[in-house]
Amino acid sequence: MAILINPKTNFLIQGITGKQGEQACQEMLAAGSKVVAGVTPGKGGLKVQDVPVYNSIKEAQEKHQINCSVIFVPPKLAKGAIVEAIEAGIPLINVITENIPFHDMAYCFSLAREKKALIIGATSAGIYSVGKAKCGPIGSGKAGIAFTPGPVGVISRSGGMSCETALVLTQAGLGQSTVVSIGSDILMGAAFAELVPLFEKDRETKGIVLFGEIGGTAEEDLAAYLLKRKEQGKPFKKPIVAFISGKVASTMPGVSLGHAGAIIQEGKGTREAKVKALKRAGVIIAEVHHEVGLLMKKALKQ
Repeated sequence: MAILINPKTNFLIQGITGKQGEQACQEMLAAGSKVVAGVTPGKGGLKVQDVPVYNSIKEAQEKHQINCSVIFVPPKLAKGAIVEAIEAGIPLINVITENIPFHDMAYCFSLAREKKALIIGATSAGIYSVGKAKCGPIGSGKAGIAFTPGPVGVISRSGGMSCETALVLTQAGLGQSTVVSIGSDILMGAAFAELVPLFEKDRETKGIVLFGEIGGTAEEDLAAYLLKRKEQGKPFKKPIVAFISGKVASTMPGVSLGHAGAIIQEGKGTREAKVKALKRAGVIIAEVHHEVGLLMKKALKQ
């Protein structure tokens, strides 16, 4: 079954005529995704990889049903593209663009909540329901090596490490159901606490692996959700294995590390705090990244 996307998902690419948009379109089609349309204002009538291009989403919707929009629009124009997708009623929006102004994304998230649209990103590398459909550049040319179909869901704050995590699982003999790159900004769309329940409902997914990072509270938010479930007498039953990067960060105070989300404030967002919260919630912690496959394999046998 997988989550978020499947073989029936109809994709639209906003910014399809750009270099990255066209490359992603080619890779998505090769993976079996149904890319039915693209949008670039002023470029309507063109075709990219034999996919028709329209001037607006409204024009595209006159001829196509669209379930997911993938955003490859420059940062200063991204807000308009995301708002257009939300207002058009597209239920899933995957924002690949990086460096979108903070207040622009804050507005988009507020509107998405109001209109009941789900945003993955920004700074997402994409979504891959392995063997079914691929959204965005996730895995790029290594997709055929790293990803294999199977029972483990993956959620990663790092785009590159979403692919590496899949590879570690594949090498351990565990395939993946859906791999989701949620982006690395402090302000993000759907994160661990929103996506883990979707994997819980998916019959194909038997366990979940998380790649977390220092900064922000996405990991702590998940821990709070899992603890609340325990208190309600509805414990989360599928095993969750997490690796939290940033072990050396505490030895380099004041040094800027990694993504925009890697900001630690008032003792919050540290690796130590995240690991402590997740352990308390029953999550299995991998001390080194290459352990996630073996730890999940062991957990699935219990």
